[in-house]
Parts: sequence; C-alpha cells; structure tokens
Amino acid sequence: MKLQELSFRQQYAEFIYHSYEVLPEKDQITLRFHFEIPGLCSFTPQTVIDTKNLRLVQAADHEYAKRLAFLFGMAECVSYFKAVLPEKLSVRCGGLTAEEIRWWKKLYFNGLGEFLYRNGIDATEEELIQIEAPEPEAFHEPLVFEAKTDALVPIGGGKDSAVTATLLKNNGKTVRYFTVNDQKARTDTVLAAGDGEEAIIRTHRTIDPALLELNRRGFLNGHTPFSAIVAFLSAYCAFLIGAKDIVLSNESSANESNIEGLTVNHQYSKSYEFERDFSDYLNRNIGVPIRYFSLLRPFNELQIAKMFASLPQFLPVFRSCNAGSKKNIWCAACPKCLFVYCILSPFLSKKDLDAVFGKCMLDETALLEDFKGLCGFSDVKPFECVGTVTEVRTALALTLAKAKRVNEPLPALLKYFDEHAPGEKPDLTLFTSWNEQNLVPDNYQSCVKEMYRYVSQS
Repeated sequence: MKLQELSFRQQYAEFIYHSYEVLPEKDQITLRFHFEIPGLCSFTPQTVIDTKNLRLVQAADHEYAKRLAFLFGMAECVSYFKAVLPEKLSVRCGGLTAEEIRWWKKLYFNGLGEFLYRNGIDATEEELIQIEAPEPEAFHEPLVFEAKTDALVPIGGGKDSAVTATLLKNNGKTVRYFTVNDQKARTDTVLAAGDGEEAIIRTHRTIDPALLELNRRGFLNGHTPFSAIVAFLSAYCAFLIGAKDIVLSNESSANESNIEGLTVNHQYSKSYEFERDFSDYLNRNIGVPIRYFSLLRPFNELQIAKMFASLPQFLPVFRSCNAGSKKNIWCAACPKCLFVYCILSPFLSKKDLDAVFGKCMLDETALLEDFKGLCGFSDVKPFECVGTVTEVRTALALTLAKAKRVNEPLPALLKYFDEHAPGEKPDLTLFTSWNEQNLVPDNYQSCVKEMYRYVSQS
C-alpha cells in the first residue's frame, strides 16, 4: 500500500507536539508531554523518575536538562504519531536545526521499519514525515558538568546486561543501574551482580490510555524504536547524577536485518548505526559530555552466551522473554525463548537449561516456523531481539555434536536441524571474531579484553 493511500493519513494530516513539563517533586521528577492529533484526540503520557536514592548534581529543570527532556518527548512522539502516520509533525515547544530534523526523520523511518513492513505500507524516508520546528534557542550559560560516577547501565534483565555489569565491576568501574518500568528480573540482576537496590535509578513510563483506545478501534499499531526512548531518558538521568558514560549491552548481531534483501531491522535502535548517531547527537547538537556506547558491540551473540554461561549466579534470575516479562517468567512458547535456549545450549547442560525454561525448547514443534527463521531455512527471521543465522546454526551444530557424543536422544527441532542441514560444521571463527565497528573508549579496553580472552579459548 502506498503511503498516500492511507485513509487515516488523509483524514488526519498533522501531529502536534504542544508542550512538555519538568515537575520536580519530593522523591520524584515527573516528565509530562502534551501531544495532539487535531480532530481525533489528545495525549498526555508521562514518565516518573524515582529520586529517593539519588544525589542530583544538576537541577531537574537546568536548561540542558530541559533540552534533554524536550528531546525525550520527540522520541515519545513516535508511539502516538504512528497511529495515523500524518504528513506533518509540528513542534511547538522547542527548536530543531535542519540537521536535527534530518536526524529525527531518519530515526522515525528506520525505527518504524518493522511497523511499515507488517502493515504493508510502502514509504521512503522523505515521504514518511515532514517536521516543522523553529530554530533552537542558544543556551544562556556554558555547561559545567560534574562527573560523579563512571557508568550508568540500562538493565533489561537478560543475559547481556548481566555480562556488562560483571565486566565493569571486575575492572573497577563505579556503576549505577537504570530501569524503565522495573521488573523483578532487573532488580535480581543488580543484586546478583553484587550491588544493592539503592544503586538502581527506577523510572516508570506510562502510555496514555487514549492510544490504547485508538489501537482497539483499529488505528495503526506496531513496533516502535523503544531503545531510542530509553536512550534519551537515560541521557536525562545520566546528566542529573553526573554519570560520565551510558554503557549499553548491544551486540554486533543487532545490526542484521530481519528480512532477507531488505533493511528492516527489529533492533534498529540497538544497532551500531543508531548508537553512533545518538552519541554524535548528544555531543554535537546538545554539547553534553556523556558518552553513549555498547560495551558488547565487539562481540556476537555466541560469544556473549559463552561468557554468560560462566556466571552461574545469574542463571536463576535472568529473563528476556517479552511475553512473560510482567509475570517474571519464560513463556516457553515464543521465538525469543527458543533463541535463548538455542544460543546457550552448547555451554549449559540440557538439565540446567530445561530447569530455566521448565521444558526442552527444542522439543516445541509448535515453534517450527520460528525455528526455520532462526536457522535461515526461511527468509524471515523472527521479529525479536535474536542473533544471526550463522550464530544460531553454529550453536545448534555444537549442541548436536554434544548430544551425539553421548548418544542422547535428539529433541524434535534438533533432529529437524540435523535432517535439513546434514553435516553442518560449526563456524568456530565466531569465537575469535572481533567487530571493529564499536565505540568502546580506551579506558574500557580492559573490560573487553577480559571477555575476549575467555570467549576465544577453545
């Protein structure tokens, strides 16, 4: 479907970002935004930052903090804008340079790539959105940034951030943790890393019910670049507490497209391209001296899985299943659960893995189509944060060889792999690979060298 054929877009041609509020209160800061689709509805989403355990070195409404809050609102807009995909986003509460407008157009287009694909919408970056905003005002005073901690680490509760936290602490970095809509696995990960709950900056983000009502009524819905929202919110918090770096846990595998032959990436806002763009934005367009980088970008999913398997303290508590996140469980029925089981299977015993998921995921024949996508037997990789086809096939080849050595009966999906990829050899170069496209600073090289020494061993 061509973009201009969308009835919603024809009927509702404008989205307005009216205003934002920064509301410091006792023990919390509220960031509130006011959006409107004229003729349809208004939205007032908000995010609350718990400040009970925080020593703020910058005021919540410092002019640089307010700029970051305004830009956080620009990232929030995309969730509401997508309901009708209007032609124009009118910004009434802050300025953007022409360079910044190009930056946001790129984020909206790439971040909505999966959304456009799933909704069958054909659009170019230039067609998708026009952004109108005044020129930004200059800051009144030069920034004095007082660094108080090394790293602010976003914690999702999965294996990756557990590895990052361990490497940082092993190498003497002072660490604070950052969560959005805290879940038990996230707190448990921090505790397993050896820190207390006071080390966590908790934020609570709410979706305006009006958007959920539009979804119920059949307006457009789908995946948005959530990690970009997290990026701006974490930058706001890092600025307030004086964190020198925002240290992510995104791997090189996040750069791969989900659709063969297309640049549709479920993980775009976790990609190196976004990481580089966002880092540049912070430093060049705002002038905030906070570095934004992924400590795990040099590594692939197989290397991270091997490192994680050496950290047994996290095994009982880690969770990265979206379907089961609110109940703090692995649903054991989705492609993410299947992927995590596969990628860890060479490094952990079947008994230990089955205990984590409550079953052998490689016996779940209901997930055969997802399994085919993960293995490259079909053209569409599941729209989840999963590894590359080569990584999955290498993990399965290693697990298959391990099962055959001890004459262990093959679970159904592993048997399917054996039949459809007979004689598959694992790509052992994955364990010694190193992704040069990374932003890891010199003073964090000891962390990545520690990991490389371990994962590259045969």
